[in-house]
Amino acid sequence: MTIIVISNYRKDRQESMVRFAAMLHKGYKSKGLNVIKVRPLIILGFFFHQTTHGAGKWFSYADKWIFTPFLLMKIRLQYSFQSDVFYHIADHSNSPYLFWLPKNKTLITCHDVLAIRGSLGFKELRCDASWTGVLYQRWIKRNLLKSKNIAAVSSTTLQQLTSLDSSSRYKNYNWHVVFNGLNASFYRPEEDFIVMMLKRTNIEIGKPFLLHVGSGHARKNRVMLVKMLLELGDEYNGCVVFAGKQADKALNDYINENRLNNRVHFIINPGNGLLLALYAACDAFIFPSWSEGFGWPVIEAQACGAPVIVSNKLPMPEVAGEGALYADPDSPAQFAESFKKLFNKNFRFDLIEKGYKNTTRFSSSKMINEYLDFFNKIRKK
Repeated sequence: MTIIVISNYRKDRQESMVRFAAMLHKGYKSKGLNVIKVRPLIILGFFFHQTTHGAGKWFSYADKWIFTPFLLMKIRLQYSFQSDVFYHIADHSNSPYLFWLPKNKTLITCHDVLAIRGSLGFKELRCDASWTGVLYQRWIKRNLLKSKNIAAVSSTTLQQLTSLDSSSRYKNYNWHVVFNGLNASFYRPEEDFIVMMLKRTNIEIGKPFLLHVGSGHARKNRVMLVKMLLELGDEYNGCVVFAGKQADKALNDYINENRLNNRVHFIINPGNGLLLALYAACDAFIFPSWSEGFGWPVIEAQACGAPVIVSNKLPMPEVAGEGALYADPDSPAQFAESFKKLFNKNFRFDLIEKGYKNTTRFSSSKMINEYLDFFNKIRKK
């Protein structure tokens, strides 16, 4: 069997999707398969540092949707005489590539339908789109719903996806859940390693902190961690660490208004080693998103031995299982009260142990085996 994995446009810097495609490539190879990884061509986008907004965004669209289809047609023609060749589009946002690939032999991983639903007016998701974004997401949706083979990363994502298909064609299609695996090696490192990595940051060694990992998108609700500090008051003298992206204006303004600049730190794009240290050293990992498709940082934190407090919105309970505490993402008081439970050492230890146990559901090996089962079903049709 040959599997052609179609990854994302490199200059868009969608780190999690790039790592996911790399995990597929490595996993399929480990099973002895012939694997080819394809990335969209960079031609016009080469001249722009930023391709997620401005002129660079539009020129990157030309690379992705005008030039790259010629590459896909060339690959399809090259392998057209081999029967045991399959295609795996690693990110549903590339669903329009399905037009140039054999539908019966192509699998798409759907990580979420948040942007699509946001473009349809679901305001509670905090995924608003411009008028061009609305058109773009509807184009992605139209192509995604034509796919005969889809692996959704959670039951919640699958349910939301099927709800978009008013024709109910999905009932005759091969759409199933395949949980994401951990996309790197996550574990609790030794104390010496933790101290060494934290010394590279502006975090005071030994200073307690709450941690958030992720983007600055509105749906991530990062301001909740700052509100938690205010809610905890004198009961907690620690700080908040945001690992991922810099603060947007609204978050910065809130921090400044409450004079918490010395208690809020940002670590931009930490490497895997520093991320391990942050997860392992934090007092709690806080993930108060209003909407997610899966929530990789939750299981990463659990694998590193962090006590986890997450939003009670689906799919968080599906992913975090019994290894987390849950709170309303609109209630700083609930998040603060959940955190106070961790002051009990026995309770904290039990929650961490449940987190470790929960992560065994999300091994990369298990994920790859389920994808191979998926391809074997396609093979037999």
